[in-house]
Amino acid sequence: MKVIILGAGQVGASVAEGLVSEENDITIVDLDGAHLAKLQDRLDLRTVQGNAALPSVMRRAGAEDADMIIALTQSDQTNLVACKLAHSVFNIPTRIARLRSPDFLDDKELLSEDNFAVDFALCPEQVITDYIRRLVEFPEALQVLQFARGRVSLVAVRAYEDGLLVGKPIKSMPELLPLEMEARIAAIFRRDQPVFPDGDTVIEAGDEVFLLAASENIRPVLRQLRRMVTPVRRIMIAGGGNIGLRVAKGLEKRYELKIIEGRKERAEQIASELDDTLVLLGDVTDEELLEQENIAEMDLFLALTNDDEDNIMAGNLAKRLGCKRVLALINRRAYAEMIEGGPIDIGISPAQVSIGTLLAHVRTGDVAEVHSLRRGAAEALEIVAHGDAKTSKIVGRRVDQIAWPGGVTVAALVRNFDKTVVVGQTDDWTSITRHGEVVIAHHDTVIEADDHVIVFCTRKKLVKKVEKLFQVGFHFL
Repeated sequence: MKVIILGAGQVGASVAEGLVSEENDITIVDLDGAHLAKLQDRLDLRTVQGNAALPSVMRRAGAEDADMIIALTQSDQTNLVACKLAHSVFNIPTRIARLRSPDFLDDKELLSEDNFAVDFALCPEQVITDYIRRLVEFPEALQVLQFARGRVSLVAVRAYEDGLLVGKPIKSMPELLPLEMEARIAAIFRRDQPVFPDGDTVIEAGDEVFLLAASENIRPVLRQLRRMVTPVRRIMIAGGGNIGLRVAKGLEKRYELKIIEGRKERAEQIASELDDTLVLLGDVTDEELLEQENIAEMDLFLALTNDDEDNIMAGNLAKRLGCKRVLALINRRAYAEMIEGGPIDIGISPAQVSIGTLLAHVRTGDVAEVHSLRRGAAEALEIVAHGDAKTSKIVGRRVDQIAWPGGVTVAALVRNFDKTVVVGQTDDWTSITRHGEVVIAHHDTVIEADDHVIVFCTRKKLVKKVEKLFQVGFHFL
């Protein structure tokens, strides 16, 4: 597939790296020639220097025969104009735009083919905000991901000494859970190496375990299998930028929040937009300020400034001063890998978190959801099965009859996705409903047409092989 990426920032570079590795023809456009040169030295792609919203620049990038344009510049206006040109002038079939402003995101008519012609609008800041909110709700987790519109959750946790599963084979897990609950260990990483899980695999202390279950069961399942962390009540946020403000708005009704912002005008602005959050003007790396605001009493410190070094310094300082748990936003992948597991409990890479949402719209086949795991080294996919036993290598077959590549685990299915299922009650009058029925996959589970199949790939290079398995033969109509 021939893809043009506009914008070579953190998100654009990560998308380019992901797509190049999948044998796509990639051209990336940016104003910064030096940055483009570095990318070209590292990746097998073409670069074009220039304004992404100019027809002449898009033509030099090969827009006349491109299959897809992904506009990821920092400017909403540039991305919208590029998509409009891609549709009206160059007839590019698929157009994706990064947008920040709610004025554009909330108005579907503006994005229609009659206007800016955006097929899919990506807001990385909102994706990251949702990701952080899930980590706040599950403070013991390293990652919390959702599939099938939230019907299934995948949680990564660290196995601890004396945990119920540590020293036991995976096949003993059902004995530890209530009969009505079923869960699956989709993958294990031990000392940074994947361990393919089967019934005889023994969990060791320190293992990174990816546990999957129906979303309504995931918390009680975790409660049964590991020591639970004290729920988060008090949170301090370092940085009142786009992400910091979004996170504060999403959390302030349920948690006690403080947010530190170094710019006076910005602090005043966010104070006017927040109702129940204390906004502090100051330096996030100021030890005296943190102590004065009782950092030792905080359950969680979120370092969300736009500066990696400030986030690392503030996170380390917060943990040293007694904060229980620290999450830091780290743009540079090398930094994120280096600091995680020390004083900073989780380093969040914005590009890696947001890329999955975009890849679901880029991948071939009916890929409904993509989540990047372990800094992009692994992936979890939700793929819809189509066809029948004659035209599909998947449909009508048991899981153990399918030629899955080594390192691939089928963790669960969501069946009858259009059917509404009651999973609980908020009170006597209000039911909690979800889409479809969750089937935890076993060796004899038969995959049916239209099942949403959740597949875990321990190595990213396996993704293409999995997608080919789901392709329907030419007899299928």
